[in-house]
Amino acid sequence: MVASHVTLSIPPQPSFARSVRMMAANLAVLCAMNVEEVEDARMAAEEAFVYACATRPDVCDIDFEVSAEGLSMSFSLGDAAVDEDPSVMEQVGLAEVLLCAVSDSYEFSPDGAVLRATKLVGASHGI
Repeated sequence: MVASHVTLSIPPQPSFARSVRMMAANLAVLCAMNVEEVEDARMAAEEAFVYACATRPDVCDIDFEVSAEGLSMSFSLGDAAVDEDPSVMEQVGLAEVLLCAVSDSYEFSPDGAVLRATKLVGASHGI
């Protein structure tokens, strides 16, 4: 499989989470992931989107990189400080715990503008 990029620009609103989940699941199938891996990719996409929404970007740009190795998803983040509101901090904390559980890796860009989550085909991970 030749690596492909799919970009989605979506309003950072919870009502669009389903669209993000469905796109991730469909692309994970293209990577030949098994059912459990597809579910993990779907959940990782949702949690990364929740995190991105909490940072209040004007629009959430998501770059999906699809390859035979797996699916990488990069989410643009806003510049709102997530540590100013306790309820947002709780939501973001839960999103990070779940990202750790279902992604093979997740990281923030050095400038804090992008959250990248990766789900690999055939990789095992533990909580």
